[in-house]
Amino acid sequence: RACNPPVGNLATGRTPATLTTCGQNSTELYCSYPDQNLLHHASHGCGQPRCTKCNANQPENSHLPADMTDDFFANPISWWQSAQGVHREEIRLDFETEFYLTHVIAVFKSPRPAAMVLERSQDYGQTWRPYKYFSVNCTATFGLQNDLIEEGSMCTSRYSDAVPCTRGEVIYRALSPANKIEDPYSPEAQDLLKLTNLRLLLLKRQECPCHGSGLVEKPQRFAHYAIYDLIVRGSCFCNGHAEESPGSVGFLREPHSCVRAVHGKCVCRHNTAGDHCEKCAPLYNDQPWKPGDGKTGAPNECRKCRCHNHAESCHFDLSVWLASGKRSGGVCDNCKHNTEGHRCQRCKPGYYRDRGKPMSSAEVCKPCACQPMGSANATFSSSWRCHPRTGFCYCKPGVAGPNCDRCLVGYWGFGENGCRPCDCARDCDQHTGRCFNSEPFFNIPIGGRIPDLVQTPTNESEEEWKWNDHEQGFSALRHPEKCVCKEKVLGSVADFCQMKYAYVIKARILSAHDKGTHAEVVVKVKKVLKSGKVKIARSNRSIYPESWTNRGCTCPILNPGTDYLIAGQEDSRTGKLLVNMNSLVKPWKAHLGKQVSDILRTGCK
Repeated sequence: RACNPPVGNLATGRTPATLTTCGQNSTELYCSYPDQNLLHHASHGCGQPRCTKCNANQPENSHLPADMTDDFFANPISWWQSAQGVHREEIRLDFETEFYLTHVIAVFKSPRPAAMVLERSQDYGQTWRPYKYFSVNCTATFGLQNDLIEEGSMCTSRYSDAVPCTRGEVIYRALSPANKIEDPYSPEAQDLLKLTNLRLLLLKRQECPCHGSGLVEKPQRFAHYAIYDLIVRGSCFCNGHAEESPGSVGFLREPHSCVRAVHGKCVCRHNTAGDHCEKCAPLYNDQPWKPGDGKTGAPNECRKCRCHNHAESCHFDLSVWLASGKRSGGVCDNCKHNTEGHRCQRCKPGYYRDRGKPMSSAEVCKPCACQPMGSANATFSSSWRCHPRTGFCYCKPGVAGPNCDRCLVGYWGFGENGCRPCDCARDCDQHTGRCFNSEPFFNIPIGGRIPDLVQTPTNESEEEWKWNDHEQGFSALRHPEKCVCKEKVLGSVADFCQMKYAYVIKARILSAHDKGTHAEVVVKVKKVLKSGKVKIARSNRSIYPESWTNRGCTCPILNPGTDYLIAGQEDSRTGKLLVNMNSLVKPWKAHLGKQVSDILRTGCK
């Protein structure tokens, strides 16, 4: 629910600033009438005035500004008094932060002013606006109607009578029937109630009616302002996100609101932060901050960002918020544990995700373990040393293994330029290149010789992307001594259209995997010229060669690191893109891509 801090005396512990104080430069003699003789009108008699001295440097004779805001129960007869003869005086309270005002009470020792203005500032004294004008004659003094005649007027004569000559009160209520506020945290309420400074302008003195022809004392000795108590009732400004619980001064048993009753720093709830709970806590910026709703009671809590325990703070991003349909706008700051992204949801370049650990684990991202000599420098993303999902490294031609640390079967001479193909029909010694003529081999490149399928291990039950002892990455290099594929050529427009290809793409071959019963090739789709029922995005995906020639070869040939124009069929039931002997697979050339694009756009109707 929305919270409301308690109301207290904001003047407590704060010393007002005034223009003058009696006895500042030297001892002054002043006179006033005793309290008990001034409870009724002058016709009942005023008694004899009392005269004494004031000296600001003598504690027993001083009447300083701080005496207005001391404890009026402990010091009921302490007061502040201005210098003699002043007509205009100013009393100002400066707060160190923003507060909400409810009402102001000033108890005068001298007769109340004939004209006075109560003002507030919301910008630490740079500009001022009036709360209320007080005058015995509103029209003559301020040009305003009296609120006793016109309800809601800014001026009143209610508190400007000279009687009583002492202990007369001036009262201002911020919330009145004329100022109806439904939601105390709305912009309208803040404009009315929020303040950083309060100022009383005393503009015109008036004499006590007790002054008669029989007055012995000099009139100027009565010519001063004097105030017993200045009470400013208000509360911490916490935007509906904090409230106070009982506790000793300076300490709270529960974290609800003001650290001290007269101080303006809130101890916030609802995952908010700041002196006034005016912002969300560091890790709770997934939606825009809002004040509590004082009308409905809705707390409008701040929501935690989804950073998977990899960040200590986040910030709100409006563009992310709008792009998500106003569901989530948090962007995590300074992701730790080698993660990155708006939600620290992926591993940094050079690291890959450990699928055996939850995303919130500090060890979810493992460093790539690529063999420097065997791994390729120029991948489709130059900052990636290995695939961020699988950890597979990007190998140089003829190199195999998850870490690119050995030659493919049928290759030899592991070195700076990768591995070279064996000059024999089967495998060769990986160090010398000498041909073997013994047992048949199993894992071979696309375009290479496939042995009897009955002997081939099947890995269909293996988890996707997972390496095992019976499979290895391979390069689909074409060599006449192994196999020759009869490749499809780009013939006439009619021939191309007659094939009714389901998809046409430009793609770079990243890696390939012999699954035993079939091959799987990982590509990066760079351009989609045509697509069918299977949706194709410009991202990494697999394609599936399905052609097995009578010589036991897989065709067509696809070389890792090379860009191809690929046109083929699809299996809409499984969502797979297929490559077979009827597919068009050509190394990508700009003119070839334009030619096919023109055919697709105008030729096939």
